[in-house]
Amino acid sequence: MSIVRIDDPADPRLADYRDLTDVALRRVREPAEGLYIAESVKVIARARAAGHRVRSVLVQEKWVPEAQVLADEAPLYVVPGNVAERLTGYAVHRGALAAMQRPVLPPVAEIVGDARLVLVLEDIVDHTNVGAAFRAAAGLGADAVLVTPRCGDPLYRRSIRVSMGTVFQVPWTRLPPWPEAGGILHEVGLHLAALALADGAVPLDAFAAARPERVALLLGAEGDGLSRRAVAASDSVVTIPMSGGVDSLNVAAAAAVALWALR
Repeated sequence: MSIVRIDDPADPRLADYRDLTDVALRRVREPAEGLYIAESVKVIARARAAGHRVRSVLVQEKWVPEAQVLADEAPLYVVPGNVAERLTGYAVHRGALAAMQRPVLPPVAEIVGDARLVLVLEDIVDHTNVGAAFRAAAGLGADAVLVTPRCGDPLYRRSIRVSMGTVFQVPWTRLPPWPEAGGILHEVGLHLAALALADGAVPLDAFAAARPERVALLLGAEGDGLSRRAVAASDSVVTIPMSGGVDSLNVAAAAAVALWALR
């Protein structure tokens, strides 16, 4: 590990950390460049414990002692607070940022081969909801999480933070588009249960009472819900009974309720 002090936000060595608040840019750039950003000492430590490689660490001077153990053989960039803010686009106050090497995603069949309970997130673009769904998956016993091609990045900085780093402990990968995705999941023996509002949908408690041995629970984006293709690929349509004039829960809350019922 080498400690490098930098006072110019335009320094090319800091390129991984530039414009972190530009979501559209980072969603494209980070997967393309094989990196992601981990924020806070605790989250970086969890990423390292999961076997992810550190490219570099960015800190302010007061955090150097705590961050030194995180950098491995990667450089530790030390910058003033105003430089960190101009570089990233926001006031960095969580101790440390790390540019991490993004791991190669495994095949779907490898992730779900022995899984009994899988969470499938379709086209959920809000990174807060993605992170919260991963936290529910980790806390309520899901064996894996699968995300569709247009779903938000579980390794985006906000997703990681909201998940409290559980994106590093729950196995996950991306699905191909429907109907190919449904074929893969059926081939490995999963019963696809779409959580959706539909005529004839089975109440969650009734489905849970006679649940199939292996279930993939499908949840869709806020507002639109699951696509017609996802529902068509499913074996069951399940709903959470509601009251008080409310028709549905936030997707992350719905994931938590359904996972608890099927645990």
